[in-house]
Amino acid sequence: MAVKKPRKKAEPIKKTTGKGGNYRPTGKGAGMTKKGVAAYRKANPGSKLKTAVTGKVKKGSKAAKRRKSYCARSLGQLKKSSAKTKNDPNSRIRQARKRWKC
Repeated sequence: MAVKKPRKKAEPIKKTTGKGGNYRPTGKGAGMTKKGVAAYRKANPGSKLKTAVTGKVKKGSKAAKRRKSYCARSLGQLKKSSAKTKNDPNSRIRQARKRWKC
């Protein structure tokens, strides 16, 4: 007989408003807020987490490379998501990609 592993406790739901609202609502482009990134970095010393690259960037700059890397990773996430998510223009992944200008 196979031994069942104990289940991990569920992580708290990611809030977009109120106390602990570290995530941008879908209508505003999804992703983390500056406050959220600061909270994460405080909880995880040594982290290099940054907010989205949303502005105009010079070709070949560090920011441009971060954007290109994010766009490549998020495209993979989008492809592996359900048909409902893929086709919904208001899904979190699509809104985040739009905000990053992918």
